[in-house]
Amino acid sequence: MEDTIGSNPPSLGFLEKLKSWLSWSWTYVCFVWFGMVLIMVYVVWSPLKLQETLTSVFLNTLTPKFYVALTGTSSLISGLILIFEWWYFRKYGTSFIEQVSVSHLRPLLGGVESSSSTGLFSSVNGEADSRPSVSDCKVWRNPLNLFRGAEYNRYTWVTGKEPLTYYDMNLSAQDHQTFFTGDTQQLRPEDAVMQKAWRERNPQARIRAAYQAIEMNHECAAAYVLLAEEEATTITEAERLFRKALSFGKDGPGKDINLLVYIKRRLAMCARKLGRIKEAVKMMRDLMKEFPLLGMLNIHENLLEALLELQAYADVQAVLAKYDDISLPKSATICYTSALLKARAVSDKFSPEAASRRGLSTAEMNAVEAIHRAVEFNPHVPKYLLEMKSLILPPEHILKRGDSEAVAYAFFHLQHWKRAEGALNLLHCTWEGTFRIIPYPLEKGHLFYPYPGCTETADRELLPSFHEVSVYPKKELPFFILFTAGLCSFTAMLAMLTHQFPELMGVFAKAFFSTLFAPLGFFADKMENFMPSSFWHQLTRI
Repeated sequence: MEDTIGSNPPSLGFLEKLKSWLSWSWTYVCFVWFGMVLIMVYVVWSPLKLQETLTSVFLNTLTPKFYVALTGTSSLISGLILIFEWWYFRKYGTSFIEQVSVSHLRPLLGGVESSSSTGLFSSVNGEADSRPSVSDCKVWRNPLNLFRGAEYNRYTWVTGKEPLTYYDMNLSAQDHQTFFTGDTQQLRPEDAVMQKAWRERNPQARIRAAYQAIEMNHECAAAYVLLAEEEATTITEAERLFRKALSFGKDGPGKDINLLVYIKRRLAMCARKLGRIKEAVKMMRDLMKEFPLLGMLNIHENLLEALLELQAYADVQAVLAKYDDISLPKSATICYTSALLKARAVSDKFSPEAASRRGLSTAEMNAVEAIHRAVEFNPHVPKYLLEMKSLILPPEHILKRGDSEAVAYAFFHLQHWKRAEGALNLLHCTWEGTFRIIPYPLEKGHLFYPYPGCTETADRELLPSFHEVSVYPKKELPFFILFTAGLCSFTAMLAMLTHQFPELMGVFAKAFFSTLFAPLGFFADKMENFMPSSFWHQLTRI
């Protein structure tokens, strides 16, 4: 099978050679065609008196109203193109004309689209590191994701907007299918129903399937989990259903460890939302001790947020000492919480004017460096913390270092930054200095690897369409938007001037066309002097 897949059939090889030959000859065919057009124009130039004909038709026959209509129509069309290009750029982050040109015209002209950029980007250690593609940007489950029934659906009822994208909900369905498969090799009938329920796109169909599973087995813990997530309209009701699921999950046959961990974690989050924060902290600590190998669930991020709410900063520092390790993957919660603790120690007395006069103290320098480190990891967060950008409900999945992670972090941690006196002021004064340290973030990082170039595409899939996705580094306007804007403005100005000053614009048009045709006339005169007149006479007779 591998030999069959790896080898190219003779027909494919012939097609590749034919395509290569066509691409190679395309350029030369264009040059030949252009030369033939020039020769034809020159041959008929004198007999047909093209210069006099063009001048009489375009300058003497047509009225100024025609030119007003011509330039006005050109301005309208270029304006419509400009509006479409601007809308496409705001929605997809690229120029439509440029995308079509690269996708369809480049292969015809023999261009090769590079699929890899290895060697162009370097890691922090100086080693070659290829820039990640969209598939390389791993999407993570949001550790503090909200409840669909009690929180996301309530938002939809009030605003009429859907806070979750289909892509995000589809990822959650896949998570539930893989997470709640159970330890038994053979699924029970109710488990098969729940497997189908997680795949249902319609929320009501999922809820009906959960009730069907309960009818089959009233101790089906996964069914109660679904009802707690999606049907419960309050956190109290969701907590009651999770407790029932926990009791059935503990005592039921074929105990599912993943299901129990999920239920206990959600119960801890319910306690946190209902104000029983010490109870929530204890449940999270017990869960981390009982299942230490499930670190990929990032339960420590739930713990950090709860400890910050208790203002137990020493405990927060102890958790950071364990998880803010060079060998462990970072997150915005880790980096910005570390920066918050260091900023809190100096922010209440920090003054930009005093710091500029006397310089930064050691503690202030440590706080600034921690802020720069956090901003380098995720540069989207400060605008949400400083309320320069409006917040939305966080998605169920996040992309590390992306806008989705920034939304999720700021949604839960903005209150903790506000509680630390002066912390936001210190952040406001120092966060933009990070970009002077890393002027080319896509090519080389400072403390982390280069910023991934795929975050914008993935964030647009995770975040709702009514949210303006934050892009880093900020993209310049594409050439075709600037070109169409200039063309629209220029033609509109010509239409207005022709309407107001028809005689003056007529003189201008004559001078313009005379100047335009001057090089061609000069070229024709030189060719007549270079070639014998008998040759041109015989050629025109042909």
